[in-house]
Amino acid sequence: MSGDHPHGEQDHGHGHGHEGSATMASRVAGLVEKLAHKGLVTEEQIDAAIVTFLAKAGPSNGAALVARAWVDPAFKARLLQDGNAALDELGLDMSHWARVTLRAVENTEHVHNVIVCTLCSCYPIALLGPSPSWYKSLAYRARVVRDPRGVLAEFGVELDPRTEIRVWDSTAELRYVVIPRRPAGTQTWTEDELGAAVTRDALIGTAVL
Repeated sequence: MSGDHPHGEQDHGHGHGHEGSATMASRVAGLVEKLAHKGLVTEEQIDAAIVTFLAKAGPSNGAALVARAWVDPAFKARLLQDGNAALDELGLDMSHWARVTLRAVENTEHVHNVIVCTLCSCYPIALLGPSPSWYKSLAYRARVVRDPRGVLAEFGVELDPRTEIRVWDSTAELRYVVIPRRPAGTQTWTEDELGAAVTRDALIGTAVL
């Protein structure tokens, strides 16, 4: 993996796109109709479940994950090794009906990570809340792959030219979250104070702290 390399590490298929998303939507609608027809669930119950899920989703979850990683090196090692297991430790659930794999990527002095979904807008909603409009825009999805340094500069992130930038492409089955660098001068801060300093954009990689 090299600096400013499109998509960073891409050993997985995206498995979706506009056509794929339309097909999936059709399959989901068909499944809901069958379940409703059999009296197993109603559309109203599904809508209520989604509302409940979204009510618990937000960047404070991702911030709590990062704050714990900053204060607990052993937890950070586990998070980098198995993101889903780390979520379970904190009682967080990134998925709702389907299990989605979480991969955490860590910013360092020499590496900066940024996440995108090039073909649609896959995104860890439970950890970051609803995705911002710019994340879903074609401009971001296309340009951050071709010119990540330029796009980050537009977000106000000016990196050392020697810093390697890795762009991670989310899929329907795989989500990413960025572990930002811990802000300087926070050695005495509590875990809650650290969590309050973490922003959604930092968890995406389009901001630094």
